[in-house]
Amino acid sequence: MARWLAVQGADPAGTARAAGADPVAELPGIALALLRDERPRRPAGPWRHGDLVAVGEATLWNRRELEALLGAPPGEEDGALLLALLATRGTAGLTHAHGAFALAVAGPAGIQLIRDAIGERTLFHSAGAASSSLRALRRLPGFAARPDLDSVRAFLTFAYVPGEGTLLEGVQELRPGTTLWLGAPAAESWWEPAEGGAPSDFAAILEQAVRERLPAGRPVAVLLSGGIDSSAVTALAARDHDAPVRTYAISFGDDAPSERGYAELVAAHCGVPHTALVVDGATVAARLPAAMALLDDPVGDPLTVPNVLLDEAAAADGHDVLLNGEGGDPVLGGPKNLAMLIDELLPDERPSRSASYLRSYRKLGDRLDSFLTDDARAALAGAPPLTRHVAPYLEDGAPMTDLLHRLLHANLRTKGAHHILPKVDRLTAAAGLEGRSPLFDRRLVEAAFAAPPQAKLDGHREKGLLKDAVAALLPATVVERPKSGMRVPVQDWLDGSLRELARDLLLGRRVRERGILRREPIEALLRGEGSLYPRHGQQVWLLLSLELWLRAFVDGAP
Repeated sequence: MARWLAVQGADPAGTARAAGADPVAELPGIALALLRDERPRRPAGPWRHGDLVAVGEATLWNRRELEALLGAPPGEEDGALLLALLATRGTAGLTHAHGAFALAVAGPAGIQLIRDAIGERTLFHSAGAASSSLRALRRLPGFAARPDLDSVRAFLTFAYVPGEGTLLEGVQELRPGTTLWLGAPAAESWWEPAEGGAPSDFAAILEQAVRERLPAGRPVAVLLSGGIDSSAVTALAARDHDAPVRTYAISFGDDAPSERGYAELVAAHCGVPHTALVVDGATVAARLPAAMALLDDPVGDPLTVPNVLLDEAAAADGHDVLLNGEGGDPVLGGPKNLAMLIDELLPDERPSRSASYLRSYRKLGDRLDSFLTDDARAALAGAPPLTRHVAPYLEDGAPMTDLLHRLLHANLRTKGAHHILPKVDRLTAAAGLEGRSPLFDRRLVEAAFAAPPQAKLDGHREKGLLKDAVAALLPATVVERPKSGMRVPVQDWLDGSLRELARDLLLGRRVRERGILRREPIEALLRGEGSLYPRHGQQVWLLLSLELWLRAFVDGAP
């Protein structure tokens, strides 16, 4: 993964050297640097256009269109095309670019930060410095790594950190689809999905999204769970790619419910070789600390280690691009939306829609006060409510009018941008791969919001747009079956291979010295008290993920 650093208002060479970086471009008062990294890199610049210079990460899906638009010669790096688009057409010109990118562009006016529309690349900034890597900012001279309490409570509620906050105090994340002049008080939006509009050929857009992400002439790997999302991507890749396609799946043994049989059925139907990895608790326990340290954006997702193992298996087989089916639930009407729609039928005395949305995560949000120390609660006494992260999408005055579209908008801008896509990016990059998510394609998202709600969720039929688009490519039993999902045996792991690790970390000295979490409710949770059986394992996992991440990024553990 390329790591880069942009610093404004400091001595360029001194800052770059102190951060352990190789300076690649300097302007008065500005430093742009690529950081040393043993892992494989994406092209990161520097790119120049007139008096502008940029570093960052950029993968464009419509580069041929942009070459024609700009009159650029073939062979320009994607970052150079993006910089030329910005230089000649301004921020509004970014709407012509479809891709995954995060850039810092330095010029006479300062440093402008740019993030792609959906959030496939991350971008962090703090006190006149910015980077695609939170760890890079942590290495700046004088940076004091302290946990941000408001983000801690957000993480324990969502299982990720939504919005602009991060778990490091003083560091913010640039929201997708926005630009920011480094040091300015607020970002400006350059793209946001809109409801309605002209109808489009969804099937054609889906085919284009998959086709553009296929690496020409090189084999491609696809993560195939057996659900409709990854099955659709597999079917289109197998049909359209000019090189071999191979699929990968995980299971947790024969006793754990999974979609493994459907994954094998889809792979056989599409005529592609298939690899299924069986993951046990001992492997998860051994790999979990290192896996959590890979995530600039921590997620309380028990599939983190299995995802790492799948990525490594695909890389070992010679792949450098890994497609996935992420995006079907937050963009096209997955099962979480149905629960929220049913909630609307409750009497008027129900909580606000935003509060109901937070409660639907079923993490530690409704028990948070009992877990926080008196000092932590006092420090958070004046903090704004966590509903602020979803209220702009769900409540009166939201840009979408239909309730399902409001839910999808919230899903896209919270879980999609701050959980799913950052996890894909970081874990695949650590294995030397580029993760690509066709169902998060901006044009596909626009087409989904242009379609009427019933085209996405009609009664119990979810993701109708997607199912209709690939009905001719897959067996009917795969297309029309309800989502069943995969049961991750978190509680079995915590009762077995992870038991000692969880107790040692969560009841250890460091947790006590941080002064954020109380020991008594953690002990009760480890004993299985205080919540329903299916939930307390997930809640212990959330606390364990948080502690491992804090040890890596705050304590500085390797």
